Amino acid sequence: MYKCVIIDDDQHAIDGLAKYIGAFPGLRLIDGFTDPFMALTALANAEMMDVIFMDIDMPKISGIELSKEIRHKTRKLIFTTGHTEYAYEAFKINADDYLLKPFTQGEFMISMNKVLPDDKGLSRNDFFFVRNKEENHKTVNIKYKDVIVVESQRNCVLIHTTSKEVLTYMSLNEISKLFKEHPDFAQFHRSFIISYQHIDYIYGNSIRMTNGVTVTVGDYYRKSFTDFLTTHLIKAKRKT
Repeated sequence: MYKCVIIDDDQHAIDGLAKYIGAFPGLRLIDGFTDPFMALTALANAEMMDVIFMDIDMPKISGIELSKEIRHKTRKLIFTTGHTEYAYEAFKINADDYLLKPFTQGEFMISMNKVLPDDKGLSRNDFFFVRNKEENHKTVNIKYKDVIVVESQRNCVLIHTTSKEVLTYMSLNEISKLFKEHPDFAQFHRSFIISYQHIDYIYGNSIRMTNGVTVTVGDYYRKSFTDFLTTHLIKAKRKT
């Protein structure tokens, strides 16, 4: 289990983040502090944390100042703030991520899938977690190799896999941040992310996937699609 702590002067923010943490497999909330000085005292005598979620704009001492005192007490540091102007300072002190309030559960899960892989010898490079709307928002494990198509559906995305379909509250733009790190996926239409491994055939500008979903290449993506075909299409040599 990954042990984590929240430091935020807004109790409502702590309560909301605690719900996200409780829904993410492997995370365990140790404590939440509305007083940054109490957090400083408690962490000074505590064992190493895996993740500290910390607000920046707090009274008495800012999150930036506090982080300089407690950065050595956590493996991962994530700032949660409503102010974009602190981003540069946050990354100067080796913050691992920066969640801009109000952030969604989807954005939280993307952050966790990004920052946790290297801890404790575990790797999430081959899978990720999302909440499935069709299963009472159960958190499910999805392997990248099983993903055929990710389809945008209003304020949700439908993830087509080899064994099931998972509907989750997340935008295609949000989830695309996960797939950009994997070379087997591409976007040739504004509403779809596809897996190269699950392309059945291509006819003109239409891409037929192994599960029957057909994606028409959008005008904006025409060049990247042409480059993809040029790279992977094997042409027979002409006889002389």
